[in-house]
Amino acid sequence: MTTMSKPVYIIGEIGQNHNGSVDIAKLIVDLIARPVREEVFSLDLRPIDAVKMTKRDLNEELTVSQMNRPYDSPHSFGRTYGEHRAALELSDLQHYEVYKHAKTKGLDFIETLCAVGALSLLKLFTPDRLKVASRDLTNLPLLSALAETRIPIILSTGMAGKRELDDALDVITRYHSNISILHCVSQYPTAPDNLNLNTITYLKENYPQYTIGFSDHTIGIAAPVVAVGMGAEIIEKHITIDRRMKGTDQAGSLGPDGVNRMVRDIRVAERWMGVKDLYIDKSVASAKEKLERSIATRHQIKAGSIITLDDIHLLSPGNGFKWVEKDLVLGRKALRDIPANEVIYPDDLQ
Repeated sequence: MTTMSKPVYIIGEIGQNHNGSVDIAKLIVDLIARPVREEVFSLDLRPIDAVKMTKRDLNEELTVSQMNRPYDSPHSFGRTYGEHRAALELSDLQHYEVYKHAKTKGLDFIETLCAVGALSLLKLFTPDRLKVASRDLTNLPLLSALAETRIPIILSTGMAGKRELDDALDVITRYHSNISILHCVSQYPTAPDNLNLNTITYLKENYPQYTIGFSDHTIGIAAPVVAVGMGAEIIEKHITIDRRMKGTDQAGSLGPDGVNRMVRDIRVAERWMGVKDLYIDKSVASAKEKLERSIATRHQIKAGSIITLDDIHLLSPGNGFKWVEKDLVLGRKALRDIPANEVIYPDDLQ
């Protein structure tokens, strides 16, 4: 028995993994949109639902001194951190180009807007959802501007406690309540001892009016699957076409094989969940008959003998009397000779 509830909404995050290239961004979209199949049971599974990009306004990003500081790193795209950030930024029109490409693939498109100035791209298109990065959960003027658009909002709690989350919700709900909250830990990658997936349970219990999910920064694909088992309804994970590419987020992202395995495992986990019941599934009927034990003879029983407790024990297959039914066997007369170590069936008894 499997009851398919509402499927988990999976977001493939491009972030800055496009390295300033629209073509790379489109390749990641193509990867995100690939079909997913489980081979053993020949299941065609629901692929990723949405792609997410990030838009910054460099005039509202960092102090002048931080933008001008030298950025000497193997992952640097510029001499200073400001030049590095500028090299990784796509224009509004380039975001629109990736948006249109994602739509041809049947994907939802989500934008993380990091400044009020970044809302300029809404003149070109309307994302299906807006994302608030963990760093901006306390940026209440930005939250107010995003909420005013009435576009559904996703919040990440990577740097937040309850107070910060409640302040953010107070601002957004002045405009609408179409809000999702993602448990997140802003450590890249997140250490096992810091993940605290039980926060998902906490959020579901304390914010039941909102959709609760998980934005994952761990290594591997296990944490999202566990999160689904704990009731997460949204999963977000960084995606790239090559984890060895230049860029600070590439190594911590999922490459093509990892993406396929994560989505497969999440979709299979949805099927695993089932219903709150204990029952014998029809799929185990043949195994039950083959492997369970039935009341059988310890030694040969002659026709006319009265069967006693010393005459019986349990052997497979399981298509005879169970031990709880032993009173249907004990004290009964054998109609025919029954060999040793054979199951006793109803037509063997008077």
